[in-house]
Amino acid sequence: MKRTLMARAVALGLMTLLAACAKGGGDDEHAGEAKGVALVTTAMPVQRSFHDSVAAWGSAAADPHAARSISLAHGGQVVALKVSAGQTVGRGQPLLVVTPDPAARSAYQQAQSAATLAQGELQRTEQLAAQHLATQSQVAIARKALADAQSALAAQQALGGGAAEETVAAPDDGVVTAVPVTLGDRFAANAPLLGFMPAHALIAALGVQPDAGTRLRAGMPVSVHGVYGDGATFTGKLVMVGRAVDPQTHLLPVQAELPAGADATLVAGAAIEAAIQSGDYTAWAVPRAAVLHDEQGDYLFQFDHGKAHRVDVQLRQPAGDSVGVLGKLDAQLPVIVQGAYELDDGAAVRQGDRQADGERKP
Repeated sequence: MKRTLMARAVALGLMTLLAACAKGGGDDEHAGEAKGVALVTTAMPVQRSFHDSVAAWGSAAADPHAARSISLAHGGQVVALKVSAGQTVGRGQPLLVVTPDPAARSAYQQAQSAATLAQGELQRTEQLAAQHLATQSQVAIARKALADAQSALAAQQALGGGAAEETVAAPDDGVVTAVPVTLGDRFAANAPLLGFMPAHALIAALGVQPDAGTRLRAGMPVSVHGVYGDGATFTGKLVMVGRAVDPQTHLLPVQAELPAGADATLVAGAAIEAAIQSGDYTAWAVPRAAVLHDEQGDYLFQFDHGKAHRVDVQLRQPAGDSVGVLGKLDAQLPVIVQGAYELDDGAAVRQGDRQADGERKP
């Protein structure tokens, strides 16, 4: 009886050992079949429209076609300053107060006396004419003298000589860009007193690398955003392309108009960056991870019947998660994304359970 039990135990142990060996042999055989086959994910290439862009740098500035210098047609003295440079003002808001030049005041008073005298002379001449002691020609001459005196008085009034003080007001809603005078300054006729920029009159004064100038022309779209702050982006258009390099920045100057709402975020003098869309083209859109580089240049792999097929490409648009490449891609074959860096041309590959995010399976 004991011998029988012992024999059964030995037989059971041998069967278990053989089963384990048989199972291990199957795993080794499966591993041998998968040996040398890379697991990859793929994505379908899609032809899409891209655009070239030229980087530009500069600042927001007052539109030279709208900015103005506020001055007076007569000399005088500044007796009160109501604003500072950079201040936002409304239409009609007082900016500064001046007293007219004594010469202007004297000229006004002389014109006023001449007009009073001419008025009296006309009345006397009309009375003499009524008594047949003066001719109608003399009456006409007196009337002309009065008209000339009144015209001269109006001119002196416009020149500011008629008031002891004169308030200079804002011509429109806008920003005071400069105040070149100080309290107590005496100024000559037509001397600049204030710099003024109307609201919604900002432009982007930019500079680009000189070799990019030949690719630019007026009317091209421009994307502009401030360097500081929340970085809001505005879309404008190119209005001027210079043809002489700025000797200070060594950049080619260009100008772009900004939309009316830009002045709510940007102020004159604020540093900005811009991208000028200089041309459109069609290229293959593929995931960034699919494009590789070696001593021969840029390339990628396409999945072709279980093999990795190398395709040399030109990386035309490197920005974004989906980049633009030019090359002889087969539109029916997916490109290899994950695992591509481990491959050589002709390597055996197999697809994983999923493709690259956002792409459809071929």
